Amino acid sequence: MNEKPLVDKEYLLEKMPGKCGWTYTIIPEIQPDPNAPFGWVKVRGSIDGYEIKSYHLMPSGEGNLLLAVKSEIRKKIKKQAGDCVYIILYPDNEPIEFPEEFLLCLQDDSEAWQFFNSLNKSEQEKYIKWIYSAKTEQTKVNRIAKTLVGLSKSKKYADRE
Repeated sequence: MNEKPLVDKEYLLEKMPGKCGWTYTIIPEIQPDPNAPFGWVKVRGSIDGYEIKSYHLMPSGEGNLLLAVKSEIRKKIKKQAGDCVYIILYPDNEPIEFPEEFLLCLQDDSEAWQFFNSLNKSEQEKYIKWIYSAKTEQTKVNRIAKTLVGLSKSKKYADRE
């Protein structure tokens, strides 16, 4: 069965004013998610053929959502503000990938496991991304331990010590 895209059309890239202004496009066809933090909508798809995954559409402040187009992507597709890009987006409902070592540690601590399972998908992903963004194995081990302590005390990601 072929999945129907949320959007499949051309958009104009714009740039926010200022030295560090973002390059983005407004996606008016997709509405903010009232159940997600800040109304974000998680999508996957492509920008001029460049694949994107786990990408968040963010509120523009005017009731619409915007898709920020990072410089890495703009360089690859050779586009900048003022250019048009072809965007295809699908909802990103992929389940969270739980690294087995983290899952085993969580299951050994019933309080941490129970609290982790009560968190929404976005909150769970924050913990997993933080742990596995570690550059060394020792840092990763330390982050797993710190996460387990925080979760067993019912602390969300932003409240970790």
